Amino acid sequence: MPTYVYQEILPDGSDGEAFEYIQRMADDPLLSHPKTGNPVRKVFHSPNVSNKYTEASTKNKLTDENVEKHGFTRYEKDKLTGRYNKTAGKDKRAPDVVDANQLKEIQQNGLD
Repeated sequence: MPTYVYQEILPDGSDGEAFEYIQRMADDPLLSHPKTGNPVRKVFHSPNVSNKYTEASTKNKLTDENVEKHGFTRYEKDKLTGRYNKTAGKDKRAPDVVDANQLKEIQQNGLD
């Protein structure tokens, strides 16, 4: 169920406590504070929509420039030969082309 924010209106007309209230979307909005009985108004604000793990943000993080900037090397498989070609990375120890067995060995043992 959604959580709504309400603002209490004090008898002198000033703003009182802001509080969250969980209710169904089909329910009528609150007219009074559940504890004090003072009138309330609903506070509208932008929703909290996370974009941290979206497909677009992940794609942006995996650009060749970003991979190189953080010291990683990227290999992509050539479908015709089955070998892996370096597409990103500045480490001179990393070969430009490797086969699957070499790549597995590099992954397990490192470049040293």
